[in-house]
Formats: sequence, structure tokens, C-alpha cells
Amino acid sequence: MDVIEKKHLEVTVDKRHIISIGERLYAESVELLRELVNNAYDADATEVRVDIASDRISVGDNGIGMDADGLRQYFCIGSDEKVIRSVSPRFGRERIGQFGIGKFASLAAAMRFEVITRRGPYAARVIFDKKNWESSKDIWQLPLDILSPDSVGCDGTTVILSELTKPFDLEESEATIKDGVPLRAANFSVYLNGRPVPPRTFSGQRIPVLEGCRFGVVAGEIVIIPKTAASSKDLGIDVKVKGVTVKKELFGMETWGPAVARIKGEINANFLPITSDRSNFVTDSEEYQEFLKAIQNVVGIIEKKLGKEADRGEDKRAGRAVKEALTRIHRALALNPDFSPFGPIPYGEEKGLGGAAAESGSAKPNEATVGPEAESGSPPKPKIAKRRNPLVKKITPNAIVRRIKLGQNVVSVCLDFFGETGPECFSEGNVVYINRDHPLFKRESQKRARQTMHVARLLTQEIAIMTETKSPRLAFTRQSKLLKDAFADFIEKP
Repeated sequence: MDVIEKKHLEVTVDKRHIISIGERLYAESVELLRELVNNAYDADATEVRVDIASDRISVGDNGIGMDADGLRQYFCIGSDEKVIRSVSPRFGRERIGQFGIGKFASLAAAMRFEVITRRGPYAARVIFDKKNWESSKDIWQLPLDILSPDSVGCDGTTVILSELTKPFDLEESEATIKDGVPLRAANFSVYLNGRPVPPRTFSGQRIPVLEGCRFGVVAGEIVIIPKTAASSKDLGIDVKVKGVTVKKELFGMETWGPAVARIKGEINANFLPITSDRSNFVTDSEEYQEFLKAIQNVVGIIEKKLGKEADRGEDKRAGRAVKEALTRIHRALALNPDFSPFGPIPYGEEKGLGGAAAESGSAKPNEATVGPEAESGSPPKPKIAKRRNPLVKKITPNAIVRRIKLGQNVVSVCLDFFGETGPECFSEGNVVYINRDHPLFKRESQKRARQTMHVARLLTQEIAIMTETKSPRLAFTRQSKLLKDAFADFIEKP
């Protein structure tokens, strides 16, 4: 290829694209507060004050401020200054900013922003007016006023947005600051209209997170909040980079149904690469894939914790169902003494209902033996004979055992796991075993009233069989009568 002449082609950028960066950088203009506060954090500020009015927003900090070179760097589009100097000079903070374009987010909600800064003896003000910037097509400079340091006060920077084009809701602004700012960092506080903004907190069962991968550490805390506090709003765990929430993630827990609303908390992984608008991660990166592998261990722990909690709740519901069923059956047997295999049952006597802790029954009061004292002429001392409760054979540590005194006998009910193909129920002596693995038991356990009725049906079935072994038809008739009398005043509860 023959070159006739060499020239240079000038590369230009339309000013409208600078405006476009600000207007399209974030989905919501309130996110600019996050950027401005994080700039203060990067500048080693210990205090940031955000004041929001109907026509004006001010974000002021007591950081290190900027000198002339700092201001030029501040308005350099796409600067990699914070990438090169990724640690702040005073507190050694990992700087949040990366791309140097966050300041233009202000243009999404205001026609004008001004920057007032001081660093030592240098103080200045820069005004960015949107209309003037667009009208002066060939001029790329911004007005710069050198100020008296005493008129500015201490070191730091204040950004003032005026001529707002969008309203800012205080509650939404506070939520944005809580999600997007490292409020837990040492020596750092943020105030919104004079009130401190506390970090987001949750009450509940806490699960500390500390996982490692070849790119770094995944750390944080997951909280399983109470059911009463669960809400379908803002589902997911906050995934943070350098203390800032990038995205809420569910990590496959969306298949858990309503339980997922109880999972809150935050996870920090500073090694994750993020998109330029900070709204997502670079999901096809090796770092993110390693992060997902590490987080699966955390999800497994959460699932086990929820499972144990669900088991405890299910145990309580099942225990209450057995207790209520036994109480009702006690009354039904008192009304039908001929149906009782345990002897006469006084009507209205419902004592003796207990749990698995009691293995021996109460003493028989009038039973005595003659000992050596009787042979020597001394008055005999009565010896109390203990009557043992029916021995319960527990199959698993989670077996639920309830006992009730029926007449002169103690009857035990044991709810345990005998497998889905195991018997629905069976009895050994005065012990009735009920299979919690049985599909019918699982189905009827969804509602309290149905569970109570189901347990009562199984118990009356075994009691009827104990009384009548020859005629199944007669046994079923007696069971039906016991159930009818047991639930004569029954009203279904939700």
C-alpha cells in the first residue's frame, strides 16, 4: 500500500455525551447520594452531612479536601486515580470509586452543581451549570473561583445541587445510604438532615459467614428473622464490595417458598469485579464463579438451620395435637365406660397428662407390706410400691411422647418416624405408636384442627381394637362413637 501523505485525524467528543453519562448512569437519581457520600469516604472523611430540601441538596464532609491538582483530577472523566491509589492516605481505607464518572450522576437530578473544597491553604469553588455547558460548545473549561481559606472553614469538600429536576424522598434516601455506604466502617458517620443514619440491622438467629477462595475472603453475617417480621419486600442477601451493596442475591433460595422472606443479612467480597454503573457483577468472570462456589456452603448452612427450626415448630404443633386429642378421648371414654380397656374412668378427671420425662407413675397409696418391724412388735411402716408407666420404645431422639392416666392405667402415645412405607400406627401394651413419616400424617399436619382429628382417629382406632378383638365391625362402631363424643363441641380452628 503506497502512502501519499500522512495527516492526523482529530478525535472529538460531543458535550451532550457528558450530560448523557450523568442522566443515564443510574436507574434512579437518588443513587447519586450514594456516590457523593462514598466520595467523602474515599477522601478519609469521618463525618458526612447530607441535607435535603425541596429545591436543594447539600453533601458536606470533613475529609482531606482538594487542592488545584485534586480538582483537575476530580473533573477528569474516566480517571483511574482511585484504581492506582486504591488506599486512602489517612485511614488506609480501600477506596470505593473506580471509574471517575460517579460525579456526573448529579446531572440526572439537577441543572447545576457546585463543588466547594479546601485543603490546607488552598480553597476553591467550581460551578457546573448544565445550560451554560451545553450552550458553550467549543469551551470545555468550568468557572473556578479561588476562595479565602478562612471563608470555607476546615478541610473537606461540599457538593451543592440546585435547580433540582426530580424530588428526593427522605425515607428512600436513607434506605439508599444504608444499602450503598459503608456505615459500619470505623471513624465514619453519616447524618441525614441532622439525624445519624445507622447501619441496617436485623434481629433473629445469626449465622456468621467466613469462606475463602483463591481470589479472597467472603465474610459477613446472615440473619434468619422471625416469621412475624418476614416480608416479601427487598428479598435477598446484600452482596457488598468494599462495604457497598452492589446487588441483592437469593442464590437459588427462591425455590424455598415463603421461608426465603426470612433470610436477611450481608456478605462482603471485595475481590468481585463490578459493572461501571455498580448495579451488577461481571458474572462471567472467574472471580464471580469462585464466589458462587464458596457461597453454596453458606446456603447449605442456612438450609440446615431453617430445617431444624421447622422441626422444632412441627414438634410443638404435633405435641399440642396429641395433648388435645388425649384430653378429648379421656372425656369420651368417661362417657362410654364399656369401651375402655383401662378400667372405669371418672368423668371430669383429666389429670396425669405429661411428657417424655416421666418414666414412673405415682405411688399406690394403700399398698403395704409387713417388714422386720412387724415381727418385733413395732407398728409396720407402709412400703409404697411404685407403678411404672408403660415403657416407650423410642426409635429416634426426636420422638414425641405424651402420657395420660386413664382409670388405673397410664397410657403413652409416641410420635416417631417409622418410614413412609411403615404402619400408620400400632400399639404395644399401653403404648400407641404413630408414624410421622406416613403420607396421611404429613398431609393432615398442615392445619392444627385436622392434625388433632387425625391423631384422635388413630388413638381411638387402637383403643377400639384393644377392647374388641373378634369383631372388626364392632370395633369400628365403637371408634366412631368415641370420636363423635370426643368432638361433640368441636369448632374448627384456623
